[in-house]
This record gives sequence, C-alpha cells and structure tokens, in this order.
Amino acid sequence: MEEVEVPQYFLCPITLQIMKDPVTTITGITYDRQSIEHWLSASEESVCPVTKQPLPRDSDLTPNHTLCRLIQAWCVANAKNGVDLIPTPRTPLDKARVLKIIRDLTHPHLQLSSLRKLENLSSESEKNKKCLSESGVADAMVSVMIRCYKEGKTSGLEECLKILNQIWRPASEIRLPLEENRELIESIIWMLEDKTNAVILSQATLLTRKVFEVASASMRERLGARFLKGLLGILKDKTTDIDLSRMKAALRVLMEISDCSKNRMKMIEANVIFDLLELTLELGMGTGEEKKVTELIFSLLSQLCSCADGRARFLEHGGGIAVVSKRLLRVSPVVDDRAVHIFAMLTRFSGTNETLQEMLRVGAVSKLCMVLQADCAKYLKDKAREMLRMHWTVWHNSPCIQIYLFTRYPTLRF
Repeated sequence: MEEVEVPQYFLCPITLQIMKDPVTTITGITYDRQSIEHWLSASEESVCPVTKQPLPRDSDLTPNHTLCRLIQAWCVANAKNGVDLIPTPRTPLDKARVLKIIRDLTHPHLQLSSLRKLENLSSESEKNKKCLSESGVADAMVSVMIRCYKEGKTSGLEECLKILNQIWRPASEIRLPLEENRELIESIIWMLEDKTNAVILSQATLLTRKVFEVASASMRERLGARFLKGLLGILKDKTTDIDLSRMKAALRVLMEISDCSKNRMKMIEANVIFDLLELTLELGMGTGEEKKVTELIFSLLSQLCSCADGRARFLEHGGGIAVVSKRLLRVSPVVDDRAVHIFAMLTRFSGTNETLQEMLRVGAVSKLCMVLQADCAKYLKDKAREMLRMHWTVWHNSPCIQIYLFTRYPTLRF
C-alpha cells in the first residue's frame, strides 16, 4: 500500500483530520462541523480557532459543498490505498423538520416512530438538543406524557422521558407548563407509583428533580401526600437492586421541597427519618456513588432535625445516634458537617439525660473529642467544643469516656 499525501486544505484546522462535513464560518475559515461545534460549546472564549476573531456560538455554519465533493472524489480515487470513503453529510436539523415530527405525534400510528426519531436526534449533538428545545419539543413531550397518564398506557413513555431529560434547559430557555398544568404533577406521581418498569421509574425520578429545581415556592407547598409517597417508595423499594442514580434523584427532590415547613412536617409524619437511617445502614460506609447518597441522606436528616418533631422522630429510632456517630470522620467533609450539626441540634434543644447518656454509650462523645484533633474546619471544632462544654458536667465523670481521652485531648479540660 502506497503512502498517500492528503491535500492540506482537506484537513480540519482543529483536529488535522480529513473533514467529513466541511463548513465555513463567518470568519472565512473552513472546519469539520463536529469539531467547530464542539469548540464553540466547550471553549471559554467564543473565537475563531485560526483567526482569533470573535465567533458567536450561535453563528451560522455554511456547508462547503464544493470542498465536500472534492474530498469524497479524492477518497474514492485513493480507496485502493486504504483511504476510507466519506459518506454524504446529513442535512443539519432545522425547525421545520422538527415541527413536522411534532405534528406526526398527534397520529397514534406514527407516535412511537416519531418519538424514536426525536430521541435519536437529541442524542446526536448539543446543537440538535438546542434546536429541539427551541422548536417546542418539551411542551410536546409533556402533552404525550399526560396523554399516557390519562389513558393508563406506557407505550412511548420511556422515549418521551428520555427526550425531555436530554433537552432540558434552565427555566429561562424552556417553557414547561409548571404552574398551570396540575396534570403534569399528576402524571409524574403516576409514574413514580408504578414500579414495573425500572427505566421509566429512573427517568421519571430524574425529570422530577429537574422540575423541582425550577419550581416556585407556591408549587412546592401544594404537593400532596401521594407525591411524597411516590418518592419515598423509591427509597424503600426492595424489589430490585439498589439504583443509586435513581435514589440520588429522589433525595435531591426531597431536599428541594424540604425548604417548605409544611413539606418537612409531611415528611416527618411519613416517618422519612426512620427510612433514611435504615437506608444508611444498608449502604454501609460506601465509596463513590454510595458516598454521594450518604451525603444527601445526612443533609436531609440535618434539615429535618431542625424542628422539634424531627428530633423526636430521630431519637425514637434505636440506632439513630449510633448511625450518625459511626459515619462522623469516616465518609466525607460534607457528612462531617451535617453530622456535627445534627448532634448540635440534639444537645442544644433535645439534650435530655437519656439522650446524653446514649451519646456516651455509642461513642458519639468520643467522636466529638476526636473532631477537636482531626483535620476539620475550625467552625466544626468550635461546634464540637461548644457541645462538650455545655454537657461536660454530665459526661466527664462517666466511665463511658476512656481515661486516655483526658491525656490525649488536653483541650477538653475546660
């Protein structure tokens, strides 16, 4: 096989590879479409890579058909030398094409194939996702989702949810009928309650998290018991292996809605604290994704323990203090922060003799002593020191604190 010299103008200035879909920018330089689109989306400054002139991210990329035909002809002529053929580039996605697919969604016999077309388009590139979003695909997907809910059918629902999650943009760029359309929330609840399809459940949970990241306070306050029950069902689900991504999404939704006092009370009444502690025991110490889940659990526990009813439910669990104590200084700085906060809430507002003795018995006081000497933030050490000072008369004479603590941690002698 002979070594073939590739004409310089066939090469993309970014990748130095033969261009498959040459396009010319407003600066007059030709690049491979995929390379320049990636450059514009990833670079901090929107400039032309060659000329360094300003190049808006949404600027038009004009297909260079002449150069494309020259490259294809050259590849055919040199195929015997091992040069791969270049297929004719696809026509870039435009709004007219998207609107036609959206119209096809209204025909039952075309709905599933149209959804699959949209799913394929959304997975091809960021530019496609933006085009789909700007063409109203999000609203169309919400309509399909609500129709599935009303008819009690799941055909096409998986594709619909995947598309909606892929093209999701911040509230300023996407117009979902969040406030007016109660049927959207009802359809989400319906999907959360149905545990028969793991993919739909995972996608629905992810969508729920995104919706409530932009939902208003009034919308969060109007949530009913069924919605909360659907989310909690994800945490309690024992029918399949633990899906950590689904669990993280559910916990983030609970965190988003827990800033409303009414929702916190609903969670406490639904015994969420017990479920969170049991889930922590199932996860163990964990690494990677399990660590992230533990951080979310401790953040939510900390939020719920900020009120008296939450602390009472926490103390009703026989192993609550022990669970928090065991993970302090053993998982991550986030867990350390939330664990110390939980103990601070308990000792300040629920520091009965029974609670203080339990903290001694399970080693929580020893852990607070260790915080003073560990590589922790100063504010955590200050919190630990404050708790130890506050209840030292109860703790310092107890046989539950080993004698070595007095010599190893001299700062405890107040």
